[in-house]
Amino acid sequence: MRRVFVALRVRDGVIFPHGLAPFVPPQFGIKLASDGWERDAHFRLRRRVFCDEQRLFSGDDRDDVDDVASPIVAVDYVMGMAHRVVGTVRIAETSPGLWYGSRLAIEAEYRNVYGLGSGLVFRAVTTAHARGARTFLANVQRANVPFFRRLAWEALEDRDLFGRPHTLMRADLAAYPPALDDAAVALFDSRRAS
Repeated sequence: MRRVFVALRVRDGVIFPHGLAPFVPPQFGIKLASDGWERDAHFRLRRRVFCDEQRLFSGDDRDDVDDVASPIVAVDYVMGMAHRVVGTVRIAETSPGLWYGSRLAIEAEYRNVYGLGSGLVFRAVTTAHARGARTFLANVQRANVPFFRRLAWEALEDRDLFGRPHTLMRADLAAYPPALDDAAVALFDSRRAS
């Protein structure tokens, strides 16, 4: 009798054989976090990305902005049912008409999913635009500046934040029509037509 041992890893309560990539569902919804589980997952994902992975913060990345921010989440869907939060961003008005987006984070295994990052940015800016944004800014990690430029953002100034190079950028609001409904879920299929 031969015995086979398989190393296992646990991620968000799901057991995977070590070395086997987890299943990435092709359908996603991007929406304002409205349920407790979505908000909790929003904070857990930020902690994994900004504390554990990037080490920008120690222990937790929460700050005073979280008291007034609206979190937006990307949720994957399995068989038409919301499964888990795989991406997030937050938006907040800092003075009348001036909005900031921050803490854009995507689960590592979902970072190459077509449209996920741009969908989160689009939902963030269109939501703020509908709420009265006349200017929408973000401090973007320098490595991500080309991505934002492709999405109609302009670089304003370079700066160091949290010990890392960032660029203050502004969205071209003409490219982001106001979102019509805060409760709407923008569903999309990440599979590209071949």
